Amino acid sequence: MSRPPRPSTFSIVARDPEKDAVGIAVQSKFVAVGSVVPFASADAGAVATQSFANVAYGPDGLALLREGHTAAETVETLTDADDEAETRQVGVVGQDGSVAAFTGEECFDVAGDVQGETYTVQGNILENRETLEAMAGGYETTDGGLPERLLAALHAGNEAGGDSRGEQGAAMYIAKPEGGYDGGNDRWVDVRVDDHERPIEELERVFKIYDVTLLERAEPEETRSLSGGTAEAVLSTLADLGFYEGTPSGAFGGAEREALEEFRGMNNFENHSLDVLEDALARGWDDATGEGDARMVDALWNGLSRLERL
Repeated sequence: MSRPPRPSTFSIVARDPEKDAVGIAVQSKFVAVGSVVPFASADAGAVATQSFANVAYGPDGLALLREGHTAAETVETLTDADDEAETRQVGVVGQDGSVAAFTGEECFDVAGDVQGETYTVQGNILENRETLEAMAGGYETTDGGLPERLLAALHAGNEAGGDSRGEQGAAMYIAKPEGGYDGGNDRWVDVRVDDHERPIEELERVFKIYDVTLLERAEPEETRSLSGGTAEAVLSTLADLGFYEGTPSGAFGGAEREALEEFRGMNNFENHSLDVLEDALARGWDDATGEGDARMVDALWNGLSRLERL
């Protein structure tokens, strides 16, 4: 019997104690890697399983963590029960704060793992060992929340060498108590790129839309209004997108706010009030990139980033 394809992969599993969140970010020369590697549960922890991945490590590992086992005990139990453990790689972070990983001796080089206080990074079929060290450094030195730090780790690992076979799929999955849609589950962040030439960059782009649309932020103490050149640029974009029929200028009054309201509704951005979106555009426009919808979303994301995620 032939073996299934191996996810030649680098990933990071981490915990944010302040948000009570646990998550994984992964990139691989493997289609739909997000369907194979990441598993997380807010009441247990997070598991990344890769290199001839045994996907049973995900639910079984979470069950062991939920029963009170540490990450190290979980890794030991999973690998002791697996006759092909030496071909596997797994990283585990428990909600209890424990961290552990395992890289089997039969994983293809360059393979290894590195741990920090709240995270573990692991990879196989890597260009070099520096990929793992760069991921750890990227995670530790990046400001922002858990999503930003996980994405920074992926970017750093890729820039240092990454997967020696190239790029294809990426994913980020974070669990937080009542973090899911309308608080109905713990699926706080769940974004995937199944097949793309630059999957990490695409994952970040998709995450920004997800963030603006679904994740809640603290209300600002004060909001800015659009005016001047920024207002004119925003209105020109809204006109190009078919939301504004007037002549773009530096004024942003009733008709202009109605155009922004229509844009808000069309894009499911009701998670934020119109005043907050106007404020975000005023603050984030100059730092945004792209054109059309892409520029609007990037501006909103940059403007909202000053507000704490709830």
